[in-house]
Amino acid sequence: MLQEAAQALAITPASSARERTVDITTIGARSGRARRIEIWFYRAFGEIYLTTTPARRDWFANIVANPRFTIHLKHGLRADLAASGEAITDESTRRRVFASIIDDLNQPSNPAGLPQPVAPLAAWLAGSPLVHVTFEETTHDR
Repeated sequence: MLQEAAQALAITPASSARERTVDITTIGARSGRARRIEIWFYRAFGEIYLTTTPARRDWFANIVANPRFTIHLKHGLRADLAASGEAITDESTRRRVFASIIDDLNQPSNPAGLPQPVAPLAAWLAGSPLVHVTFEETTHDR
């Protein structure tokens, strides 16, 4: 099962928007209630990250307050992956990861179908959350 999950998470610049889309369930920072949303994940330097275009995001506040969450794979493999998230605040790491993500999103073939060019690096650095995802050993098929 973990091998299949790794394959589902092995997106490349050629991956479609659908292949990049997962749901996450976080625990509300204030409410303590489970919150499920749809989000894209990204790969940079062999690691999995969550981020969005520049804006304040509740899911980010939830992960900062409660780092353990669940990633729900829903395209191809259906599985719930136990994970933990670490907010990335180091400027050089943020710059390197966001540059990789922006390069992926601005590629000429643009399989994700986003309007190009995406927001510039400075905007992402100033206003986008960035979370490094680490997976736990337990995974559940659905």
